[in-house]
Amino acid sequence: MGPVEVPLSERRQEEEYFERIDREKKEKLKAKLDEQNQSDRVEMEKELHWHKCGKCGADMETKLFRGIEIEVCPRCGAVLMDAGELEKLAGEDRSGFINGIRAMFSGPSGS
Repeated sequence: MGPVEVPLSERRQEEEYFERIDREKKEKLKAKLDEQNQSDRVEMEKELHWHKCGKCGADMETKLFRGIEIEVCPRCGAVLMDAGELEKLAGEDRSGFINGIRAMFSGPSGS
C-alpha cells in the first residue's frame, strides 16, 4: 500500500493553520519582549538620572528646608522637589498659583 495523497486544498488549509499558530506565538513573544524592553529602558533611565540635576547633570544634594527634604544642585542652584513638597512649603494656595504651575507641567491630559 502506497502513501495516501492528501488533496491540495487540505494541505493548504493545514499550512495556513500552522502559519497562523506560528504568527500568534511570534506576536505574543514580541509583545512580551517589548514589555520587558520598556521596563528595562525605564530602569536604565532611572539609574542614569537618579539624583542628577535636570539642568546641568551634577549630583543633587539633599537639604532640609523648613522641615522638608529637597534636592539642590551645588553647581547651578536648581531645586528639585517631590510631589506635594511645594504645597507643604507654600501652605494653602488661595490664589490658584500652585495649581497653575502644576497644570503647566502636567501636560495636555492633565495627568
